[in-house]
Amino acid sequence: MKKLKDVEQHLRQHRYHWLVTGAAGFIGSNLVETLLKLDQRVTGLDNFATGHQHNLDQVRDLVDAAQWRNFTFIEGDIRELNDCVRACEGVDFVLHEAALGSVSRSIDNPIGTNETNITGFLNMLVAARDAKVRRFIYAASSSTYGDHPALPKIEHQIGNPLSPYAVTKYVNELYANVFGRTYGMETIGLRYFNVFGPRQDPHGAYAAVIPQWIAALIKNQPLRINGDGETSRDFCYIDNTVQANLLAALADKEAVNQVYNVALNDRTSLNALYQMMHTLLRERFAHVADHKPQYVDFRPGDVRHSQADVSKAAEMLGYEPTHRIGDGLKQAMDWYISDLARQG
Repeated sequence: MKKLKDVEQHLRQHRYHWLVTGAAGFIGSNLVETLLKLDQRVTGLDNFATGHQHNLDQVRDLVDAAQWRNFTFIEGDIRELNDCVRACEGVDFVLHEAALGSVSRSIDNPIGTNETNITGFLNMLVAARDAKVRRFIYAASSSTYGDHPALPKIEHQIGNPLSPYAVTKYVNELYANVFGRTYGMETIGLRYFNVFGPRQDPHGAYAAVIPQWIAALIKNQPLRINGDGETSRDFCYIDNTVQANLLAALADKEAVNQVYNVALNDRTSLNALYQMMHTLLRERFAHVADHKPQYVDFRPGDVRHSQADVSKAAEMLGYEPTHRIGDGLKQAMDWYISDLARQG
């Protein structure tokens, strides 16, 4: 972890101005928290379409008062260029997390997904270019690999997209590359693989699988597994994702205008994931011992297997994952339980 420690030490000695879009969301709020704890100046932008005020309230409670005073929040929408321009004023680094996530949401609402993920992304690139930010780090996606069958996934080998969401995230990469070539911008895309951890929303039709399943187990509600349960994913704990963003922002110039996988180079089936959660929770909730999942149809647009080769991120960024999936589940479980209790 030498590279990460060096970056953290540098940040403790140098204060930069960061913009985190999607700051009230799961990943965005974790980035805000980490940066504030490193005594950085942070501006957050969010329209609360999928983010929540309580995420920012939790960050406020986890940092000290002086650090919280370094945070400025703008309620705005990346689909509005003026909001993007205002948010980018005086910013050194942009960490662009704002998006409409979820494959299934994009199938239900392709126009809304396109407006946020492509028009909004282009607005942010233009605003960052005009503000002369040092570097633009953005959330790319493992969905870009589409139907390419090879495992593990290597950055330069992609297939055909399987959902409107995947199309939008690939277009983000194309736009970022063009802005690098045309305007000399420094961009880095981070292809996230199934990020999970504290402040991930367990509610709603498009909730991610881990918080959704934990909520179902604790509340003794039906838990549905799509397909036969052997679909597998490279689940990545939030601390690994935060690390990748910090490393990307301060990486050498040789690393810019490229994309990197952010994951573990591991695969966990849905059946195995369920068993991990079941084991962790039955020690604390007696009813979990008798809980059984329900198997339903495969979801349209879903990739069957996903696993990331992270050697490029390791070599070019110094990325070293600190949490395997079991470590992450154990660390996050207390938060999930307390959050469900908070919400009643």
